[in-house]
Amino acid sequence: MTPSEQDLAALLITLKLAGLTTIILLLLGTPLAWWLARSNWRFKFLLEAVVALPLVLPPTVLGFYLLISLGPNGPIGSLMESLGGSHLAFTFTGLVVGSVFYSMPFFIQPLQNAFTAIGTRPLEVAATWRASPLARFFSVAVPRARPGFLTAAVRGFAHTLGEVGVVLMIGGNIPGGTQVLSIAIYDHVEALEYSHAHWISAGLLLLSFLLLMAVYALNRRFSIVHP
Repeated sequence: MTPSEQDLAALLITLKLAGLTTIILLLLGTPLAWWLARSNWRFKFLLEAVVALPLVLPPTVLGFYLLISLGPNGPIGSLMESLGGSHLAFTFTGLVVGSVFYSMPFFIQPLQNAFTAIGTRPLEVAATWRASPLARFFSVAVPRARPGFLTAAVRGFAHTLGEVGVVLMIGGNIPGGTQVLSIAIYDHVEALEYSHAHWISAGLLLLSFLLLMAVYALNRRFSIVHP
């Protein structure tokens, strides 16, 4: 069975969304994870709770409030329109914003744990060689946290692949615009097109399994090389 043009469009949108979300999380989540791992601020737990909130919050609740915020009457949407742009509700950009928020704990928590596991000794040794904080981060912390980076990136990417609630609330179900594979599966099931739903589901299952298998295999290799 050959996939339809609509399914191929949903595949491209899904991969694009997961890729952009992962890149943004790498850029924004890495410094946040580093700060959470190194900071002694007494109220750090408040920020950690905010980051972990999507783990326990129903996706539709987060999606609803993001929709209100990004819509034409919301603070972000109205600001965008006042600057000459348009609101972000039911757009691909809105999907990216929602996916970044919802996948944040899946990226930040493993990376924060990897940074914490480094300890202070390697950084103190680098400081005795007059390495700047930035140099210590890139020459000591990043290499030692490679398994954490790998786990965080794959988890963020894979989680975005399967997201339904937040994506549906913010982007709706616009074929060729905001429809992703997880929503396409639901549409096929609703239309009793089980064969189409089966092939898409099996493809996502296989991709998710391969991603996780690669993470565990590479992490095992890193643990052998750097015991």
